[in-house]
Amino acid sequence: MQTEPTVTAMTENKSKRPDLMRNLLKYIIPLIISIGLCYLLFTGIDFKEMVAIIRDQCDFRWIGLSLVISIFSHVCRAYRWRIQLQAMGVNPPIHALIYSIFGTYAVNLVFPRLGEVWRTGYIAQRQDAPFTSVFGSMVADRLADTVTVLLLTVVTFLLASKAILSFLSENGESYAAIARLLTSPWLWGAAVAVLAAVWYMMTRKTSNPWLNKIQKAVRELWEGFAVVTKMPGKGRWLLWTVGIWGCYFSQLYICFYAFPFTADILARYGVLAALVTFVLSSISMGVPSNGGIGPWQWAVIFALSIYGLDKASAGAFANLVLGCQTLLLIALGIFTFIGIALDRKNRRPASAVPVTTQNSNNK
Repeated sequence: MQTEPTVTAMTENKSKRPDLMRNLLKYIIPLIISIGLCYLLFTGIDFKEMVAIIRDQCDFRWIGLSLVISIFSHVCRAYRWRIQLQAMGVNPPIHALIYSIFGTYAVNLVFPRLGEVWRTGYIAQRQDAPFTSVFGSMVADRLADTVTVLLLTVVTFLLASKAILSFLSENGESYAAIARLLTSPWLWGAAVAVLAAVWYMMTRKTSNPWLNKIQKAVRELWEGFAVVTKMPGKGRWLLWTVGIWGCYFSQLYICFYAFPFTADILARYGVLAALVTFVLSSISMGVPSNGGIGPWQWAVIFALSIYGLDKASAGAFANLVLGCQTLLLIALGIFTFIGIALDRKNRRPASAVPVTTQNSNNK
């Protein structure tokens, strides 16, 4: 005789649905975006021609130098984050922070956006610190990057407006599409509606437990973010910020010398061409994907096309640079998780250390 589902079973089924939707948004959709963009990317490129360009024309010494600079960018980020954490009374050793940054990018290759949560949890657990406060400092770290990208974007597009407008005028469909997007009342209406909803939700006094949790979490996040405005060492924090983004730009700029056609773009258009490519590639990292795979190449190919480079050559450049960066992140991830395991072993409490040696010496 069959029985009807119990209330407990029905509740469990309902609780599984939000988890399924959350996992879908976190992992499946970014993976689909990456695969879809890569498919479109390689559909318009002769793969054999791209490989031949890389094999015959690339000077890998420049690529190797860019990878070394990339490692320094992660170290700079670790030192900058330490200033924020120390202002909150959290003082992890620098090697643990470097591990956390290396691990962040490695985790993001598999689970987009989860790397930031992982590094927060690792440092919070290692230092026995509140997760939400550490997470707030991480959000401040990322918001600083967002502000930097916005400033670079404004400056770069002012300096390179002539080349960009010339390219758009020659590609009428692209110009029309951008114009329709920026003048769409739906876009600006949606933006205003979202801001109004967030403001209402955060200022409303309510007894709703879920809304209270959200408001509390946002307040704690703000506390972690607000540390930047009142912490000691703000000057050093700004210097490390310059170091991070200086490394980011330098590693891409150096890659331009790896191919004769990109080196020729620098010779003709100067550093501004590399800056336009850098800014567009940085903006593309906001698209949810696995380690920027897909959106990053699209942005770089588009930027290089502004300066007249054909798609095959631009694709060879973009795919090689990102491919080498991805291999580096994988290697750093392996190094990181081995280092964390050894660090955890060395930090075992004394009570957990076996006493067999002491007993044997007393015999």
